[in-house]
Amino acid sequence: MSRIGRKPINIPAGVNVSLDDGVLTVKGPKGTLTQKIHPNMSVNIDGAVITVTRPDDEKLNRSLHGLTRSLINNMMIGVTEGYKKELDVNGVGYRVQKQGNKLVMNLGYSHTVEMFDTEDITIEVPNPNKIIINGADKQKVGQFAAEVREKRPPEPYKGKGIKYVDEYIRRKEGKAGKK
Repeated sequence: MSRIGRKPINIPAGVNVSLDDGVLTVKGPKGTLTQKIHPNMSVNIDGAVITVTRPDDEKLNRSLHGLTRSLINNMMIGVTEGYKKELDVNGVGYRVQKQGNKLVMNLGYSHTVEMFDTEDITIEVPNPNKIIINGADKQKVGQFAAEVREKRPPEPYKGKGIKYVDEYIRRKEGKAGKK
């Protein structure tokens, strides 16, 4: 049995969960998330507890068991607490600012790079070298953070670029020169 898949999921107070035609909907204070459940998995909602079960021990069903439980648990965390990714901008002249609903980044190019908030993702810029991305959907927050980082990934010689706060950049020594 899957160790993760067999754990029950507690439904926090203020969260409504409904299952209709294989689509699980979770509504909470931070928003509403939906997830299509694979037909092989059965999701049971008993009061304030959700359990996920599988029909047999086939390889596909074993892999879907833990995945389904994790996706549902991420939805619960997302609608109650939300998810957050923090990015640092390093480099001379590199800076970011928020103008209305768009993020304007000066990253050493001849032009500014602009990215826009979506309805489920919000961007905060507490200082010119920091970006905070918030949202209820873990996958969308991670994807948006990756797209922001992609605009100028960190380089290994001076460490210039956009990096995650907890990311470590392996530094290279550079050219040694003639002896």
